[in-house]
Formats: sequence, structure tokens, C-alpha cells
Amino acid sequence: MTDNRVIGEFLSAVEPTEAEKSKLAVYFESKLGCPVDFVWVEDASLKKGFILRLGGEVYDNTPEGLVRGLKAKIDEIDKSSDDYVSLIRESVENWRPRVLPEEVGIVRSVADGIARVTGLHGVKYGEILTFECGAKGLALDLDEDETGCVLFDDEDVVAGENVYRTGKTAGVPVSEEIIGRVVSALGEPVDGLGAFAADKYMPVESPAPAIIDRSPVNEPLKTGILTIDSMFPIGKGQRELIIGDRQTGKTSVAVDAILNQKGKNVLCVYCAIGQKASTVKRLVSVLRESGALGYTVVVFSSAADSASLQYVAPFSACAIAEYFMNAGRDVLVVYDDLSKHAVAYRALSLLLGRSPGREAYPGDIFYLHSRLLERSAHLSEERGGGSMTALPIVETLGGDISAYIPTNVISITDGQLFLESELFLSGQRPAVNVGLSVSRVGGSAQTKAMKRAVGALRLELAQYREMKTFAQFSGDLDDTVKEQFAFGRALTEILVQPLRRPYEEWEEVVILTASLKKVTVGLDPKEIRPFFDGFLKDFRIRHTAVVANIENGKTLSDEDEAIIVAEAKKLLAEKNV
Repeated sequence: MTDNRVIGEFLSAVEPTEAEKSKLAVYFESKLGCPVDFVWVEDASLKKGFILRLGGEVYDNTPEGLVRGLKAKIDEIDKSSDDYVSLIRESVENWRPRVLPEEVGIVRSVADGIARVTGLHGVKYGEILTFECGAKGLALDLDEDETGCVLFDDEDVVAGENVYRTGKTAGVPVSEEIIGRVVSALGEPVDGLGAFAADKYMPVESPAPAIIDRSPVNEPLKTGILTIDSMFPIGKGQRELIIGDRQTGKTSVAVDAILNQKGKNVLCVYCAIGQKASTVKRLVSVLRESGALGYTVVVFSSAADSASLQYVAPFSACAIAEYFMNAGRDVLVVYDDLSKHAVAYRALSLLLGRSPGREAYPGDIFYLHSRLLERSAHLSEERGGGSMTALPIVETLGGDISAYIPTNVISITDGQLFLESELFLSGQRPAVNVGLSVSRVGGSAQTKAMKRAVGALRLELAQYREMKTFAQFSGDLDDTVKEQFAFGRALTEILVQPLRRPYEEWEEVVILTASLKKVTVGLDPKEIRPFFDGFLKDFRIRHTAVVANIENGKTLSDEDEAIIVAEAKKLLAEKNV
């Protein structure tokens, strides 16, 4: 007959009596269903209490272990209630020496921000682990014998120290007070304005809303950028990729979209991933000076931060946006940029020993970005009707949109704005390539006035591009071609928009209507923008009814259109006199 006796370790400074050993053996025999014996191991560091090691579990009955157990209970209660006092009173009144089950691991090795931990057999993917020195980490690699833990701060972690499970996934503290603040990837304030009171702990990883919980994307999110609002409209709940080489104005497009949300009851979350602190500081100054910081949260993970913090940053920004979306608010979140995010995750994966795939990225890099961007949605009325609109940014090299990360994110999003270096250097800003850009939501996210005003703008621009190429190889052009060429050049010029100058919707409609009726064809390209600057100021004062119709979402009537064209021609005639 085989004896299935289990041998456990009893760690304490003083050897237990035989009676104490026997009492413990009887308790665990009834729990495990097999005989148990304990071997005493002297540990002078345990001044009070004791620790039991039995199988893969640790039972910590030291004062420190009891305090951790109380803290875990406090973390589990509803933070919005005043239940702390009653919990502490109950714990004190009912206190008695007892064993608390707790799984404790040991750090086997630490290198390059990765800790290899053994002994945590029940740990879950994405769970936060705490180290004896106070550092925290994220469990990202679960092997049969050990756990790969990504450290947020590895300065004090050493091999041999204990690691404790928390049972919680990574999350960020959120409340209304976070609006207008600059926080780290873990939700900690970094703007020097002190802490803020949080009323909820939002997990950075959460399931995307189900199809039944979503509504169609049919409400426009106005960016104030004429090129985008007219030809590539963005709807609330949409995911529109901004893609292009470095120094082509990708961040400027996103920031202008944030500036345009002033007074529109849309909250914004800007996530800076792997950027220089000086760059983010300038951006925060622009937001503050423009009055946009009052409805914006900036999540910042600098280039000097560890790869683990850069990896968590966009998920934290998404969690903050979800908090407000679930409360029925409209939110715009900008991820700047996911190329750096992918590089950070690639570094972590290679350090964790995962097999590299295409361009050395791990095989799950597509799933990484898809589970982030799929959380953007326009919720149904039953779920509160809130929305989260995502503007992810991806950097290309030499305009190659067929690279691994660009093609991944293009396939996840609902359209892309391709910014071209050649257009940027030629002065066409924003440098949106009309041929390679697309919005899969289309006219569903446009007002009636904008739909009518935009007309055949894309077709006219496409014809102009072809004509421009043809004109390079032909010396003689007939009058019809010359007129069409001048018309296309005038249309191109109206799409050039100054930085930090988003248009109101009525301004966009008026500019498009006048331009597509060929009012500005005779003007020199350099005179077109100054002409419209004066025209818009005068039009707003003299025709408030037309402006109100457009702003209220009404369609552009024939009478309104005739007024716009007549006023533009009148001003043009006055200038020519």
C-alpha cells in the first residue's frame, strides 16, 4: 500500500511544539484528504508568526501577510461606498490566528526589464505581480515552469526575492478630475499639479462592445479640416488611420481635430507613445493656449520610459476614454503613434523569448492592435449612447504602405488618411493624397449641407492630377484644357489650410459652394485664401440666416446656394474695380 503522505515546511524563528504540529496536520489532512507531516525550518527573519509551505501553496500567518490580506479585502469592496470602517471593525473584532492561502513565487533571474519567476502556478495573463521590494510588473508570458514578467521599474528587483500575486489586471484610476491633466501610462499625474481623486479603477484590457450594443456610425465628428470633412468624413465611433512618412504633418492633423472639438461637447484623449518630453510639453502648451486642455487628457509615455510602459500607454488611454464613453459621452482618442507601440511590443516579445515573425514582429502583433481599436464604438441608446472615435497614427518609411504594421492597421480601421511627403514639400498642407485616402463611412457621417456642397470635388481633383501630368509632356493646350487646369488649381488651393485654424462647418460649405461654381477660377492662386478670409467675415455678418441653416444641419437650398455665389461674385467684382 502506497503512503500518499505530504511533507510541508513550517518556517518560524521558534520551533513549534508537537501539539501545534499535530493540530496543523489534522486540519490539512481534512482539507487535502491525505496524511500531512511538517518539518520545521528555522527562519530568524520571522520575528512573529509563521509561514507554511505545502505543495505549491504558501500560507502566510505573519503580521505582514495578515496586513496584505486585509488590503486585498479593501481593494475588493466598492470604492464608492463608505464601507472601510465597518470592514476594519469586523476584521479586528473577529481576528484570530489563522492561515491565509497565498501563492508566492521567487525571482529566478532579472535582465533587460524582464523577470523570470517560478512558483506562480495559478497566475493569469495580464495579471499584476508585486515584488518584495515594492516594484510591480505585468505577467505576459506563461510557461509551464515559469512566468515571464514585464517590469515597470526594475531598479530594485533582484534574483531570489519573493513575488506575490494581486489577482488584478493592470488598470488606471479615472474620474472627472482627470480631464485637463497629463498622466503617465499607469495613470499617475506627471504635470506637477498633484494627485486627483479617482472614483473608478478601469482595467486597461477589456472586451470590445458586442455588435448588439453598437449603433450605426452616422453622426459626424467635425475635424475643421476642409479636406477631411468634405472628402473623407469621420463619424463618431469610427477608426480613421492617419498614415505617412515622418515630418508630413500627421500629429498636426490630429491636434487640429482636437482643437476643433471646443464647444462641441466632445472629450479628447491624446496618447503620446515613445515621444520626446520636449515635444509633448510643446503640444500641451498649444492645447492650453487654445483652451483645448480643459476638455483633453494627455497620456504620456516618453522615449526614455521602458518598453513595458510604452506598451501599456495606448491601452490606458483607451481605458480612460471608455470610462467617459460608458457614461454616455462622446470621446475622441488619438494614438500617436502605433508604430512606436509595435516596436516596444516587439522588444518585449523578443526579450521574453518568443519566436520572431515578419520584420521580427511577434505573430500576435495584429491581435494586439485589433483588440485595442475594436473597443472604439458608437454605443446604442440602451448602453448610454456614448461613442469613442479613434485616430491611430502610423509612420511609414519611404511611403511604403505595404509594410507589415501599416497593412495590419489599415485592415483594422475604417479608412485612412495618407499624407504624402511630396505634397507636403510642395506646400499642400495638410498633405492628404486624395487618391490613396478613403473613409469607409462616407456620406453617412456628413450633414445634408456638406453632402450637397462637396459635389464632385474628388472627381474634379482626380481630373486635375491627370491633366497636370499630361501637361508636362505637351506644350500646346487648348482653351478648354487651360480652363479646366485653372479650375483644378483653384480647387487645390482652397484645400491648403493654415495650421491651428480649423474651419467651422458653415465656412467649409461656403468655400466649397463658391469654389465648385468656379467663382475663383480667374484669381491668382496666391490670392484665393486672402479672398476667402475676407469673404467669410463679411458673409457671417450679412447672412446670418444661411449660416444658421447650415449649422443646424439643414440642407443647402437653391436659394442659399445662389446667395453664396452672388455674394462671392460681388466681392470679386469689387476687388477688380
